[in-house]
Amino acid sequence: MAQVAAIVDALKAVLKAHKFKYRDVAATLALSEASVKRLFRTCDFDLAQLEKICHMMGMEISDLVQMMTEQQVEIQELTEQQEQEIASDVALLMITVCVLNRWSMDDILSFYRFTEAECIQRLAHLDRLRIIELLPKNRIKLLVAPNFSWRKGGPIQAFFLQAIEKELFQARFDRENHKLLVLNGMLSENSNREFQRKMDKLAREFDQLNNTDAGLPLGKRFGNTVVLAMRDWHYDIFKSLRRGE
Repeated sequence: MAQVAAIVDALKAVLKAHKFKYRDVAATLALSEASVKRLFRTCDFDLAQLEKICHMMGMEISDLVQMMTEQQVEIQELTEQQEQEIASDVALLMITVCVLNRWSMDDILSFYRFTEAECIQRLAHLDRLRIIELLPKNRIKLLVAPNFSWRKGGPIQAFFLQAIEKELFQARFDRENHKLLVLNGMLSENSNREFQRKMDKLAREFDQLNNTDAGLPLGKRFGNTVVLAMRDWHYDIFKSLRRGE
């Protein structure tokens, strides 16, 4: 459905560039203008109709598809409103995290207590947001860019920070697949920026490993959370010992 909508969006753009109106399309298709508006709204064109519209503009359907491909930009970040939609529905958020980690619908249904109808409903919502394309037989095609991320300070980040504060540091970090590093030091502004660049590089490497392992069966992949944070910090516990406090 997402690709069909993208083709129709490209068609609208070409019609506008050629200064064609709905009435021109209506005349070409021998339909009423109201019917043409409905076709654009529902994205319910058939191939013969698309071919006639393209010929009206001196194009082929292949030209339209190529234009759609060139114009289609993978999503790197959602809007504030879109994130709020996801954050307000825990089931939708959970399914979003799953599809971003390349889970199939069968994987989701085998691991979580969703009915098939509940899962499809949430996947259709993600299709409308163009995070995924929901394909026949409920296969999932991920549409986001490789560097997709949640908005800084946005609703999703706020949700996970709240969860992290409650749960992350309850672990003992003495297991083989756990690790905790706490670093303290005094850095110049240049050194601080350099270290932040290294953190960004490490985050990209984590994403690359995640993408590489995406082809493995679900039973051989395990959820991992990595928190990389850096801030200026004077511990409150020592506050009373500082001069001027």
